Amino acid sequence: MQEREGAKKLPDLENSYCFGCGPSNQHGLKMQFYSDGTSVLSWFTVPEHYCGWKNLVHGGVISTLLDEIMGRAMFYLLRNLGMTRNIFVDFLQPVFIGTEIKVQGRILEVKNTREAMIEGILSNENGEVCAKAKGNYILFSPDKIGKMGTVADDVLKWLDHTRAAGLKILP
Repeated sequence: MQEREGAKKLPDLENSYCFGCGPSNQHGLKMQFYSDGTSVLSWFTVPEHYCGWKNLVHGGVISTLLDEIMGRAMFYLLRNLGMTRNIFVDFLQPVFIGTEIKVQGRILEVKNTREAMIEGILSNENGEVCAKAKGNYILFSPDKIGKMGTVADDVLKWLDHTRAAGLKILP
């Protein structure tokens, strides 16, 4: 398993078309995920075709990176599936095209069995925080989300197995 800054690479679980993480989406971001045990992390260099103004990353792409890392924090840290109820993004500094950024997601609060508050932080290559987000996520049981037909069967089986066995996913 690969490591980066003390964080271990998390398994890729689906061959999906998700814009944020799907390896099958030729126009997507294809994010890779790591964890240090308390957060989920990803490093990414935004290509030029995702610019807003000249040399700046589009705000919608920044929001997508933050939403994706928070969703993965929900999946790997809570071992749960869900959907974004709302997300609030504060843009603090410009993010430049072609520079490596780090996005980090962590659980702030599990409100109940159906809702969690998650935080996302996007930093530039100098470690300066450029954007922060908080989101409320609706949690679904694997059975409920399976009935919706939105997740691959192998992901549901893996999630059921890790939950039933009480397996530790993270380092």
